[in-house]
Amino acid sequence: MNIFHEPWATHKVTNQPPSLIGYNAFSRDAALQASLPADLASVLRDKLQDLGGAVGDEQWIDRGFKANENPPVLNGFDRFGHRIDEVDFHPAYHQLMQLGMGLGIHSTAWTHPVHGHVARAAMQFLLTQLEPGVCCPLAMTNAAHPVLMQFLSSDDIFRTRSIVDEYDQRFMPASAKRSITIGMAMTEKQGGSDVRVNSTEARRLSERADSVEYCLRGHKWFCSAPMSDGFLTLAQASGGITCFLVPRFCEDGTRNRIFIQRLKNKLGNRSNASAEIEYLDTWARRLGEEGEGVTAIIEMVQNTRLDAAVAPAGMMRQALVQAIHHARHRKAFGKLLIEQPLMRNVLTDLALESEAATLLAMRIAKAVDDAMMNSAEKAFARLATIIGKFWINKLAPQFIYEAMECHGGGGYIEESMLPRLYREAPVNSIWEGSGNVICLDLLRVIQRAPHCLETFNGVVKPVLGEKPVLRQRFDRLQQSLARCQQEPALLRCCVENMALLLQCSLLREFAPESMFDLFVDSRLEQPGSRCYGTLADIRSAGEILDRAWAG
Repeated sequence: MNIFHEPWATHKVTNQPPSLIGYNAFSRDAALQASLPADLASVLRDKLQDLGGAVGDEQWIDRGFKANENPPVLNGFDRFGHRIDEVDFHPAYHQLMQLGMGLGIHSTAWTHPVHGHVARAAMQFLLTQLEPGVCCPLAMTNAAHPVLMQFLSSDDIFRTRSIVDEYDQRFMPASAKRSITIGMAMTEKQGGSDVRVNSTEARRLSERADSVEYCLRGHKWFCSAPMSDGFLTLAQASGGITCFLVPRFCEDGTRNRIFIQRLKNKLGNRSNASAEIEYLDTWARRLGEEGEGVTAIIEMVQNTRLDAAVAPAGMMRQALVQAIHHARHRKAFGKLLIEQPLMRNVLTDLALESEAATLLAMRIAKAVDDAMMNSAEKAFARLATIIGKFWINKLAPQFIYEAMECHGGGGYIEESMLPRLYREAPVNSIWEGSGNVICLDLLRVIQRAPHCLETFNGVVKPVLGEKPVLRQRFDRLQQSLARCQQEPALLRCCVENMALLLQCSLLREFAPESMFDLFVDSRLEQPGSRCYGTLADIRSAGEILDRAWAG
């Protein structure tokens, strides 16, 4: 006798939110839109609109999951025993790369002279929300271009084809491809961020003084995006640390001697390959003069640091949207979560943090654009990139964890997006200089270009009269900065305060007054709390949450 009314039905699914799909991540992001220049070209806004639609599209979301569930695989040898050193990626990874390169995330900064960097940063901000792993090769290809422009002829294929808005995944010489990507191989085991102690050797192949062809020998501990068509790398030439372009194929079409020893088994960033590689009589082209490698590569580092500030802001935005969507559809103790006072406090606090991070990241990108014509903005861009990279990355892991907790157990399982974001959260802080390295770089910038502080002060001074605490915090910052050279242990505190003052000034300019007031009150007035959801006044929560994610 069948005692069940519905065979095989053990339960009905109730009180669960619908899948968050079918939305446009650009058009529903008030902070991102407010941060963009009013005269941004319509073609760039259209690209942002298209990418925003992809971020919320079910098919593209599924590709992001598949790219992470099927990480790249190293094929060191073919079936006959020949070394091939190829990395295989899941088709979803290639589809995501085509999306990013087709929209020009790797090229827009250089092909659009007006607002190119800020538009590109906004695209990277959006793509990060879909899948952060593919952002790495796009970021490096973008960042390498000014180095290639400086040292290669205008018709060199590495210069021209690295800004083609197309993805060509084929493994063949760059001369046979429609477009190419550029990777990076700097770090060695003994030095890490201290690249001046690199031990890879570079030997000139010709006795001619003007020859730029070299042979490299050494081991690189981290090579990002090892299937790129060329790599910028540093090695010790007779004249000191020197910058080189190492192509995957030699000029005669044979494979260059770049041997992939292993792929790194990383905490996050799973869809992207990172490798240890060996140079063994590897052909390379010198970029710049011997001994000037760090100077040659510094602009690439600066541009990748901008991306390392943008990416965590994008991940924070995605985590916030997921949390608010969940809270608007899930009930607990007789009310929707969004109506429960404690949850409302947490979500409002997260919304404040996300908007402030977004505005800071985009302001830095705008400064990079303006630096082309304005020396003050150039100084500000150098300083603000350091501040943004340090601060936003320090916020991201705790922020994403808190958003995960808003979901309860449902946020902890892999079917949700939160675990992937959480694993990804530390990488941008570690990549291109971890926290202490970044703070020491701030000190070097101030020492070499003291006027950059005048520019910073000019940016934040208009807001100092709004509330006494802002002036007090600014004055204490000036005192701490004056002591940093003798007491570098104060640097982290200085960078944090600089970031908060910048965020306050940006919120005052671009956000509702209620957000500015609440941010200043919670971040500067109240005794510091390291826990989200400790706002003393949430009367403006409705306005803030509706701005963060309407609907």
